[in-house]
Amino acid sequence: MSNGSPGAPVVHGFPHLDTVRSAITALYRRLSPDGVHSYGTSLVPADAAFSDADDLHLGAQRVARALVQHLHLPDARMIVGFRTMEHAASVELTAGPEYFIELNDRFRTHRRDIGAALAHEITHVLLHRLGLEFPGTRDNEILTDTVTAYLGAGWLLLDAFREDATSRQKLGYLTPEEFGYVLAKRALAFDEDPSPWFTSPQAYTAYTKGRAQALHDLRRPPLTAAGWAGRRRYAKDRRYAQDHPGTDPGTGADPAVPYTFEPGGEGLRVSFPCPTCHQRIRLPVRGRTVARCGLCRTRLECDT
Repeated sequence: MSNGSPGAPVVHGFPHLDTVRSAITALYRRLSPDGVHSYGTSLVPADAAFSDADDLHLGAQRVARALVQHLHLPDARMIVGFRTMEHAASVELTAGPEYFIELNDRFRTHRRDIGAALAHEITHVLLHRLGLEFPGTRDNEILTDTVTAYLGAGWLLLDAFREDATSRQKLGYLTPEEFGYVLAKRALAFDEDPSPWFTSPQAYTAYTKGRAQALHDLRRPPLTAAGWAGRRRYAKDRRYAQDHPGTDPGTGADPAVPYTFEPGGEGLRVSFPCPTCHQRIRLPVRGRTVARCGLCRTRLECDT
């Protein structure tokens, strides 16, 4: 797990958004919509609470057990230790049922963030058991952060983000705003508001920025909730595609434009990502219609 060493510069914005969206798609494909929705309630703050009065090792084991239960790993036993290390934490991935998690020694005195570090590592165990991984360390860590947040334990990782004039700390590979984005996607899918759980003001700010990006996903054409400018651009691109069959009006190269037009057996079709799971959906260009995503089953009102 990335250290986010105290004092290191914190990257902001949405540089990993494509990988994050691919991770959400992969999660729905692996677990199914029913499997994802079995994580309908986030880990409650009391289950991760850790005071200076708690015994270090017993407290870490208690939080680890709560996360194992939350992530539906009933037969996994986590043994938590502390040592001097470069990264924030690591886990030894084996066949189980015992897994050894090592936390950076600094968590001995930063106990409020032990839950965040454990959430990421125990999600590694879940993904290992599911056989779900991305190629390359960076993308696989982004997958882990994304799944941790989407399945209800990752708000701890965002809450570990703190930044002031003299120090800063961030855990995980996602930027604070990307954590906010995934948490907001979860909030929209599960009708859940994580904002009251944040103790870090910087975490709340990052969440609001991520939420704005997540809401933008719901307002892109051909969805009927798209704004006037997006609808106008879509109409222009659709006209071009109808007048020049088989050619791309340039929308595919523009990351701000989520849709592409392609010829179909019975006329033009439009392809665009589902705003919930980001699986691509293909619809005939026929005007207003109601579609349902074949992967996450979200109902979509469209004007193609």
